[in-house]
Amino acid sequence: MLKRFISYYKPHKTMLLLDMLAALLISVIGMVYPIVTNKMLNEYIPNQMYTTIVIAGVIVLVLYIIRMLLRYFVQYYGHLIGVRMQSQMRKDLFDHLQKLPFKFYDNNETGRIMTRITSDLFEVCELAHHGPENLLISSVMIILSFVYLMTIDWILTLIIFACVPILVVVTMHYRKAMKSAFNDRRKSNATINASVESSVTGIRVTKAYTNSDREVEKFAKGDEEFVDASKRAYNAMAKFHSSTSFIADIFNVFILIAGGLFLYSGRITFGDYSTFIVSVNLFINPVNTLIGFMEQFQNGVSGFQRFIEVMDEEPETDAADAQELSDVEGVIEFKNVTYAYEAGNEVLHDVNLRLEKGRKLALVGPSGGGKTTLCHLLPNFYKLEEGEGSIMIDGKDIRSLTLGSVRRSIGIVQQDVFLFVGTIKENILYGRPGATDEEIYEAARRANIHDYIMTLEKGYDTEIGERGVKLSGGQKQRLSIARVFLKDPAILILDEATSALDNTTEVLIQQSLDELCKGRTTLVVAHRLSTIRNADEIAVVIGGRITERGTHEELISANGTYKKLYSLQFRENDLFE
Repeated sequence: MLKRFISYYKPHKTMLLLDMLAALLISVIGMVYPIVTNKMLNEYIPNQMYTTIVIAGVIVLVLYIIRMLLRYFVQYYGHLIGVRMQSQMRKDLFDHLQKLPFKFYDNNETGRIMTRITSDLFEVCELAHHGPENLLISSVMIILSFVYLMTIDWILTLIIFACVPILVVVTMHYRKAMKSAFNDRRKSNATINASVESSVTGIRVTKAYTNSDREVEKFAKGDEEFVDASKRAYNAMAKFHSSTSFIADIFNVFILIAGGLFLYSGRITFGDYSTFIVSVNLFINPVNTLIGFMEQFQNGVSGFQRFIEVMDEEPETDAADAQELSDVEGVIEFKNVTYAYEAGNEVLHDVNLRLEKGRKLALVGPSGGGKTTLCHLLPNFYKLEEGEGSIMIDGKDIRSLTLGSVRRSIGIVQQDVFLFVGTIKENILYGRPGATDEEIYEAARRANIHDYIMTLEKGYDTEIGERGVKLSGGQKQRLSIARVFLKDPAILILDEATSALDNTTEVLIQQSLDELCKGRTTLVVAHRLSTIRNADEIAVVIGGRITERGTHEELISANGTYKKLYSLQFRENDLFE
């Protein structure tokens, strides 16, 4: 882990070197004051060297001005290094998130992921800056003060520094407890973020069902877990700080007693005794800095651990000899496809389907039968392993093709339309980022949304709000259809694209979808069977198996499951007419 952390310093090694040099000079200048104090008390003042006293004072002042500038450099450029490292980690993490498979997002809440990319990396940034600086300055100050005190009186120095091993033992003892406690605190913080993200996203549902109290309850539970984890973390930290601070205070007791006895016996002079008091404080301060640094170190390390947990997730990758799918005809074939999201719980069982170029296949059946899973497997969102069958496009196994080329060849329109924060134009442009304005307008016209857009004050530059909250369900669906028109794929997946719409809107959207399907190989999942009567073939999927296949007329004549489903919906429609 340390090697991976250090690798982020490489692009900034020159600035880091200068930062460490500045930190080193700050430490060296810090030793000037006790040395001058010793000279003042033992030589300059007793010998009435007034000119030398003034010169020494001016030199110390000049050095302190230099130290002020060095501290500015360390604070500014040191933090800049940390921010740039944080930025690179954030970019790496975000880039990696784009490559992770659907399974990762199935098992990780959005709020938890956001915590890792924001607050966790902020703690890493703080460690990246303060870590090397604090370690260098504190270590140098401790070593220099020790060496200097040895030149004055080695016995008194060793007596005082006898507390150091005790300090090390105490630090190591509490470090493990602090690490565990702060890790738990981070996890509970991620739980709170996940709760907030879920609640804010679903605020309209909460209000519609008047369940605000329930959401407050859920948040309070997560907040209570955070408080409990914080208690454990701060309890460990309090024990650590109080114990180590007490040991640091012992240094002053030793210098007070041992130094007083040495002065009384004539072993050291009053000037040496005063220098010891000043120098020991120079030693204690960096010790306290290191003690305080432990909290920051634990925060930074636990943040970086959570960062690499995600970075170590296996990304989606192309096969070693993967080829580009080009000149797509759109012939689709499922061969003996068996699939389970979790071992031992199969969703699909030995499915065989073939769809010729430009044909439309509709999948119908009860919820949970495996229809959507088939749609997810075709773009390789979930990968088939060896022995689970194969999916072919134009006679080529999709596992032997690059993921990008397969997905560029497929357009998807789903029931739950996702629109990004931004303008109408930006959302349509998502289908093909390099498209011209005229191509965008043409896609919107074909999706029957252009005329509506032109009635808006800002037209295509209208902001649609988070997830398109300012648009109706039908308008959002037509925008998603325009996006697919712009993409112009050879294969189309319609996953219950109209099931969430009212009957009037459904008719309008269906016209757009019919236009979209022309000339494309289309896989349709539909609960409203009236929308797929004109499909070239209909397959009934129950329990992960294809139980019936044929045209609408053939399946009605077969008097099987399809007819029962169709008759049931027909009666329901009669009731509402």
